[in-house]
Amino acid sequence: QLDVLLYLVDNSADDTLKDLAALDNRIIYIFNNANLGYGAGHNVAIRKSIEMGIEYHVVLNPDLNFESSVIDSIYEYMQNHQDVGNLMPKILYPNGENQYLAKLLPTPLDWILRRFLPARFTQSITEKFELRYTGYDEVMNVPFLSGCFMFLRTKALKDVGLFDEDIFMYMEDVDLNRRIHAKYKTVYYPEAHIFHEYERGSHKNFKLLLISIGSSIKYFNKWGWFFDKERKNMNNKILKDTNYV
Repeated sequence: QLDVLLYLVDNSADDTLKDLAALDNRIIYIFNNANLGYGAGHNVAIRKSIEMGIEYHVVLNPDLNFESSVIDSIYEYMQNHQDVGNLMPKILYPNGENQYLAKLLPTPLDWILRRFLPARFTQSITEKFELRYTGYDEVMNVPFLSGCFMFLRTKALKDVGLFDEDIFMYMEDVDLNRRIHAKYKTVYYPEAHIFHEYERGSHKNFKLLLISIGSSIKYFNKWGWFFDKERKNMNNKILKDTNYV
């Protein structure tokens, strides 16, 4: 049985959740007393894992459900593939439908069209961008994996750094994954699956939309809007590896 710790990172204004730590002595409660942002909040826990010499750190959204065997399966794969820095399993909606969360690195045009146009107008773009044509049944080394579940090798994080805390929420997973992808494999692993109650809050809430836009601007300012050679090379490689026509 794996030796597991669970960090409960609380970004709320009060510490009423601290009583949850009494449920299990493996729960470490971290009260930030402020909403630091998605990446910054997780960095608090990641730094503790690194300080403690922990080999793997898993970033989890609170709206996930999975069997404990999922962690065992992924751990075994990571142990046998030391060149993998991040792994995401197959992610399903509660009804069993696939969520297409292994993607290309976005261009500004990808982001704008997919964000603001109705889905019927962007079907061909989405088919390519989300790698839907692959069937999602094979292991793939993908430059952009969703931040809802990240099985991270702490050695890789020490090499490339943690979440960029200038990116408050949205795009922080793209940024971290591409930095890991530059030095390690970042793997979509369909042999294990989890369930995710995916909400896409930025499509329903104007405040979250503004945060999403701001984060995207920071991301593209950092990596390049139209001249991003690394993005082009990484995207071309996964398209070639998956026989995109």
